Order: sequence, then structure tokens, then C-alpha cells
Amino acid sequence: MPTLPPPPVPQRLREILKDYPQHLQVLQNDLNQVIAKPFQGTPIFEQAIWALEDALGGFIDEARDELQAAEVSGDAEAIAKAEKKDFAVGYARMNMGGMSDLGDYFDLHRDAFR
Repeated sequence: MPTLPPPPVPQRLREILKDYPQHLQVLQNDLNQVIAKPFQGTPIFEQAIWALEDALGGFIDEARDELQAAEVSGDAEAIAKAEKKDFAVGYARMNMGGMSDLGDYFDLHRDAFR
């Protein structure tokens, strides 16, 4: 298989998670893994969506744990920061958008995944 450029993290997710570059890197790594080791029999675009959904679910779990710890500490600044993160990752998961840029990537490189 020819070397492909990395698939793009969808623009909508990049916008929502712009304050969390570590999350964007995880999403990019997960997309890279999808094209490096795709499952047979499942459309590659669908695999990419599953990878993004799974990662975002993990971010939500982490953010809720951080919020709970901040609330226990009583630190108002930590609580506000954790609430912002919890909202951002939850919003990202619920509003991933159409991901046309990611779909376009897989359409362009369709032959590489046959």
C-alpha cells in the first residue's frame, strides 16, 4: 500500500477542542491507526468514526473524573476549568458534524483501502 497522508481530524472537532491540543493529538493518532490497520469487511470511514467516538467517550470520562476531583477539592478555579473541559468534550461528542473533510479524504484514497 502506498504511503498516505494522515487523515484529517474533522474541522468541527478541531474548532471545538482547540483548547485541548493533547486531545486533538489523540484523535489524530487514532485516525492514523485506522488507516495503518483497517478491519476487513467494515467501511474505513465507519471505522474512523468509531475511533473518534471512542476517543471522545474516553475524554468525557476523564473530564468528569477531573470535575469530580475539583469539586471535592473545593477549588473554584479548578472547578471552572474542569466544567469548561467537560462541556467542550461532551459538546464535541454530540456535535461531531458531517465530517465531510474526513469523508473526502477516504473518497480520495478509496483505492488504497480495497
